[in-house]
Amino acid sequence: MYAIGYTQHRPLNDPDSLQGFDLPKPQPTGHDLRVRVNAVSVNPVDLVGFQRDAPAPDQPAILGWDAVGVVDAVGPAVTLFAPGDAVFYAGDFSRSGSDADYQLVDERIVGPAPQKLSVAQAAAMPLTSLTAWEALFEQLGIDPHANNQGKTLLVINGAGGVGSVATQLAHWAGLTVIATASRPETIAWTRAHGADTTVNHRQDLVPQVRALGHQYVDYILELSNLNQHWSEIVDLIKPSGKIVSITGSEVPLDLQALKQKRATFAWEWMFTKAWFHTDDLQTQHATLTTISHLLDQGVLQSTLTKTFQPFTAEQVRAALQLVATHKMMGKAVIQR
Repeated sequence: MYAIGYTQHRPLNDPDSLQGFDLPKPQPTGHDLRVRVNAVSVNPVDLVGFQRDAPAPDQPAILGWDAVGVVDAVGPAVTLFAPGDAVFYAGDFSRSGSDADYQLVDERIVGPAPQKLSVAQAAAMPLTSLTAWEALFEQLGIDPHANNQGKTLLVINGAGGVGSVATQLAHWAGLTVIATASRPETIAWTRAHGADTTVNHRQDLVPQVRALGHQYVDYILELSNLNQHWSEIVDLIKPSGKIVSITGSEVPLDLQALKQKRATFAWEWMFTKAWFHTDDLQTQHATLTTISHLLDQGVLQSTLTKTFQPFTAEQVRAALQLVATHKMMGKAVIQR
């Protein structure tokens, strides 16, 4: 099979940073699906993967953790899918990625692909949807089916991949959504994707949120530069409120600052369940099934904004360079 990857680290602008390889077609075992990949979306985690230790020359690293395709073969323990099924998934960070003709993925982290979306539109959604869903409904503990009227969520970086889905899901769940955006085009995008109001993350968030009539917010979803916004988060979170972040921290966080408010802080990493084979691994199948239905019903919109074709090392590199600017709205997809 054809796959795109690397055997040594080079700058992204180097023409040899990513190359095509002819590799053996993988064989499914256990709960594996072998998927014929039709489109792959690009995420910041691809850049993280690209910076990991270089593999051996005869075992190139294959990136890509967001895909849509068709099941080609199944392992002996598979019960959820059959050959010929159209699927979408974010995959497993500990396994070879989806920048290949075929990929193995555990059926328990796979969902049925939306039927009313294009291949590229569907490929844009799994990783960001899973991240947003787990952050909101698992880590923050929001019940999407409860009466959430009057509850407020602050989303820091509303125009990014995860933010664009989180604002939609939070709006669907009935929360008042305040999202950050700084440019006219990102403000418009964020409002079009579920935010009730926006504030500028290039300015102090505290007076802006309070000018909207909110002394505190019930929940905060942090998606960009946790250290920069930490003092604002501490100030704005409601007593007994909840905070979740996906971005990591360059320096130790002052969690003691949350003690007086008895606020809760949590991390979200969408790959945790697959990485550690947790007991609730199959919840990702259930979540993606729900996301697929919401997309087909028009409750959620695909966040696709840029499609690259054909599936070549040059196109994958161009998509990665675009994501590396950290300025794009929505998602980029490479389609066959």
